[in-house]
Amino acid sequence: MEIAPNFLTEIIDEDLKNGFSARIHTRFPPEPNGYLHIGSAKAIFINYFIAKKYGGLFNLRYDDTNPVKEDTEFVESIEEDLRWLGANPDGIFYGSDYFDQCYEYAVQLIRDGKAYVCDLTADEMREYRGTLTQPGRESPYRNRSAEENLDLFERMKNGEFPDGSRTLRAKIDMASPNLNLRDPAIYRIVRAHHHRQGDKWCIYPLYDFAHPIQDAIEGITHSMCSLEFENHRPLYEWVVDNIGFDPKPKQREFARLNITNTVMSKRYLRELVETGRVDGWDDPRMPTLCGLRRRGYTPSAIFEFVQRAGIAKTNSLVDQKLLEYCIREELNAAAPRRMAVLDPIRVVIENYPEGKEETFAVANNPVDAEAGTREVVFTRECYIERTDFAEVPPPKFQRLKPGGEVRLMGAYIVKCNEVVKDADGNVAELRCTADLETANGMPADGRKVRGTIHWVSAAHACDARVMLYENLFTLEDVNAVPEGTNYLDYLNPASLTELHHCKLEASLADAKPGERFQFVRMGYFCKDSKNPDTFNRIVTLKDSFKVEK
Repeated sequence: MEIAPNFLTEIIDEDLKNGFSARIHTRFPPEPNGYLHIGSAKAIFINYFIAKKYGGLFNLRYDDTNPVKEDTEFVESIEEDLRWLGANPDGIFYGSDYFDQCYEYAVQLIRDGKAYVCDLTADEMREYRGTLTQPGRESPYRNRSAEENLDLFERMKNGEFPDGSRTLRAKIDMASPNLNLRDPAIYRIVRAHHHRQGDKWCIYPLYDFAHPIQDAIEGITHSMCSLEFENHRPLYEWVVDNIGFDPKPKQREFARLNITNTVMSKRYLRELVETGRVDGWDDPRMPTLCGLRRRGYTPSAIFEFVQRAGIAKTNSLVDQKLLEYCIREELNAAAPRRMAVLDPIRVVIENYPEGKEETFAVANNPVDAEAGTREVVFTRECYIERTDFAEVPPPKFQRLKPGGEVRLMGAYIVKCNEVVKDADGNVAELRCTADLETANGMPADGRKVRGTIHWVSAAHACDARVMLYENLFTLEDVNAVPEGTNYLDYLNPASLTELHHCKLEASLADAKPGERFQFVRMGYFCKDSKNPDTFNRIVTLKDSFKVEK
């Protein structure tokens, strides 16, 4: 896949024209405090494919500057997701590997009179910061001498002060209309074990200080990030300018990917996992990449969705049905067809000899002539879908009914003669006869049989559990919950339906984890990666959603 022209590629084209850089170099800088989600896929798509478009380089760099929430589990999952997407990085880096350099650059700023140690508490800093309409007030510690600041900063590093008692702040402009430039904190005291650095540090740089330094050291030319960092760009440029990097990386922003009926906040996703409302980060209802992978989505469908959703500077809410459209379009062409009965009724073909078996050739994929056929076994007893029979059929019902006929796909036309019910009055079995002269052909007498349904031989079926998924939330825009409510109030109680004792075509017993199929007339399904007897529904067969070609 190649990224379509967009405002970011226009910026890069202009930069190259003006001799800004000889080689484009991008990066994806996730914080390892959770699993990647489909919103992350947009950032990966932009940075990876832009680098490839211009013959440049693409880095994976872990933003591991906050040890409190980070874990090696997330580090490993991020690389796994990137490689699954096919966005293989040219280099893997860690923000923590630059801690020594960040510290030295902070010392340089102190010596230059551009940073100072501040004793204000977090609440006091917020009070001194001012508002959007009122300028901030200078900290009483703002004019400490460089010597005093150097001494205090070293003592911060050496662990002499309690957590949160002091910060190192950039000395910029407390009256700036951009609140991010009102002497932002660039270092804080945090005693926490780091997954790579161990207990070496008790002070950590904040993202807005560390990130531009990391970009500059790695030779990143274009630091492309989501729109919420647009107001942070002046601080990014202040750090680059005042440390004196040359060449200087550029930060440019794009709109985040927001999707209907789900959440993208790692905080919310973590809460869903930790409170047991979902079955882990890879629950197939989650928008995480591992959840989408387990459900059966493909990297190509995800990237196609990102491309179709568009790359712009205006935030929008993208209909989840577009994602479903993309995977459905791909699997319609690629997925082998198999027969599976999810809610079975036993059918006995009374005029078919007991013990007899014969095979019928059924197409593996009608839209792919090269996919060929497979043999399915027909026997006296089989299963059909409960919804394919109606004792009192509605108007225009073209499936099986008492006294009615229907074709068993690829096999015979059968007629329902008797309905057998259990003690509770539920339909348990249908007694039928087959027109044995209609093996995948029309009746000799010319009568019309309109309905065709799928079936599975009772003697050769394999049992399985099937998981049907719906939207995780009932609210379309979960980021805009009505006042007085919580996003958890809109969890969809029908987001998961478990079907047990499903009857599947015998060949599906050998399906491999992650293998995808179209269950004829039922939807697209994927063999679960954790439970060997389970198939997950990826998406239904049809939807009213329309996409312009």
